[in-house]
Amino acid sequence: MMIKNLLFDLGGVILNIDRTKAVEALKAIGMRDPGDLLGDYGQKGPFLDIELGKITPEQFHAELQPYFETPVSGEAIDEAFCEFLRGIPVERLHELENLKKRGFRIYLLSNTNKVMWDRYILNEFKKDGHDINYYFDGVITSFGVKAYKPDRAIFEAAIERLGIKPQETVFFDDSKANLEGAAKLGFKTEWVKTDVGFMNQIPG
Repeated sequence: MMIKNLLFDLGGVILNIDRTKAVEALKAIGMRDPGDLLGDYGQKGPFLDIELGKITPEQFHAELQPYFETPVSGEAIDEAFCEFLRGIPVERLHELENLKKRGFRIYLLSNTNKVMWDRYILNEFKKDGHDINYYFDGVITSFGVKAYKPDRAIFEAAIERLGIKPQETVFFDDSKANLEGAAKLGFKTEWVKTDVGFMNQIPG
């Protein structure tokens, strides 16, 4: 069947990330063992709860306080947390733009959270004079649908809310577990290696 849709993960595929930067920044403001909760592909504790949309940013700040030696402001926590994100190269935005011009429908499916989304991610998509809706025909976030890759529920939400058929869709992710989750519902999948990028894996 012809591929009509390209469904992209965000972190590690479009947006450069570096977990160690966030771990170091959180340690610097007094958090004990942030690496135990903050993973490359999945989170635990308050970090997972905010990605699932179970808690607000304010509740996130409050629930993290016991992990710190002394009380820390929400602003300091958010700033350190967002060190995870290292930016979107402008040429990658141009690649998405060119894929739309080739006739593909372009979608985003991301495990992310409201802190990073509002504070950093939306602004990154504006760096070439557009906003996120210019690049994507639809966006699914874990905090928005209260489901988390590689769980089946987030892929089902994408199918329903975006109106896409898995067999007409290629899903690009840097996590093999996430790709396996998508494949179970019939999505075509491509594993994106950080040092290679996704453009050489585009069908047709």
